[in-house]
Amino acid sequence: MNKTQLESADFQKLCEMIKDIDFCMLTTVDENNDLHSRPMSLNSEVDSEGNLWFFTYGNSHKVSEVNRTPKCSISFAKPDDYRFVSISGRAELITDKRKIEELWKPELKIWFPKGTDEPDIALLRLAIDKAEFWDGPSSTVAKVVSFVSALVKGESASAGENKKLDLR
Repeated sequence: MNKTQLESADFQKLCEMIKDIDFCMLTTVDENNDLHSRPMSLNSEVDSEGNLWFFTYGNSHKVSEVNRTPKCSISFAKPDDYRFVSISGRAELITDKRKIEELWKPELKIWFPKGTDEPDIALLRLAIDKAEFWDGPSSTVAKVVSFVSALVKGESASAGENKKLDLR
């Protein structure tokens, strides 16, 4: 991803939309070429190179799936604010101890009791290739006004802003 893409208004909006959504669904391709999804906690915001980071165990099933087929997707949702984000990219396992320590947060001890000294602790880095987001009116009043207006006019209700980004 180049600097211009990282600085674009649409990319900045994407980052803002997922900033306070802790959990997402990570979808990988399993050994039978079926899709396999599981909840993951996003460790931090999108980094300066357009990557998302997740702590994991290096010997986990998701890692074997990513090693076989690096392409995966991540979905974020905050329905109360009508925010939805879908991201696809390439994932890879990172075992660099310095990077693990840099991204470590104390609340991760829930999953990794020995902290950064946990055996087999690793990071899953997802380099974003494509993204799409939907951002609708967040307040109940704005939603009602939009829906009533559409009903009166005999039109479809606006779901808000929808953008597709190709970041390859």
